[in-house]
Amino acid sequence: MACARAASTSDTPPEGAFIALEGGRVHAVVQGKGPDLVLIHGANGNARDFTFELAGRMAADFRVVALDRPGFGHSDAFGGPESPLDQAAILRAAAERLGVERPIVLGHSYGGAVAMAWALQAPDDVAGLTLLAPAVYPWPGELGLWYQLSSSWLGQNVVLPLVANLAPRAAVKRSLEGVFAPNPVPDGYLEHLGVDLTLRASQLSLNALQVDSLKGYIEAMSPGYPALEMPIEIVHGSDDTTVGLSFHSQRMADTLDNANLTILPSVGHMPHHARPQDVADAIRRTHARALAP
Repeated sequence: MACARAASTSDTPPEGAFIALEGGRVHAVVQGKGPDLVLIHGANGNARDFTFELAGRMAADFRVVALDRPGFGHSDAFGGPESPLDQAAILRAAAERLGVERPIVLGHSYGGAVAMAWALQAPDDVAGLTLLAPAVYPWPGELGLWYQLSSSWLGQNVVLPLVANLAPRAAVKRSLEGVFAPNPVPDGYLEHLGVDLTLRASQLSLNALQVDSLKGYIEAMSPGYPALEMPIEIVHGSDDTTVGLSFHSQRMADTLDNANLTILPSVGHMPHHARPQDVADAIRRTHARALAP
């Protein structure tokens, strides 16, 4: 495989290795041995969201491959792909270089759309899907003012660079508290995720464009979901105010016979931190269902 140990390039150094592809490098953190489990993070995140706890928990039973999406964490931007399909193609190529075979693909939030794109592109090569609070169907209405502004010319060229340079740590902490609510942000999580990566101007810019354009992409993707035959396990918090349970996970469970939904009471948008054992159980169910005759 074309892979080299990553060098420290920021205050939050890479934890894994770089996989060289045409157009750039993908950063991957690999832990454990066993069946392949690929982890795809959500909006404005990186693979460290998983290495904080979930990757280590699953490494006893799986070879866990946590990937930085293109332009996030320590992965190169590859031209800044906005489409989940384009991102999935890049991550699939990186996984292939790592020798990944018929993985369980886990996607959280925006990463759920990338996981679905991966499955649509290579349905015979995916053992199963585990989706955590996934954004996978078009939702009613429009995004809030922040995303409308940040994806505009003014936001991309003026507002986001100012945020990247001037936003205090306290503002990042408050933003995280809103995403985790009603559950607390785990001690040490922000330090592990990396403030410098979270507030990097290029990442903020790409994230805004991706989130703003997501609805159109999943509107085009979702008619293909019923053709997927692999097992799908979905975990969603009942109190998630970031990705609506009824618009996404409940709709998938109601539409697809192969999708099983677990709703976690009093849990917000980060079930893998609030209830990691329930998420681990969902991953293991996906694997068991994939092995069933």
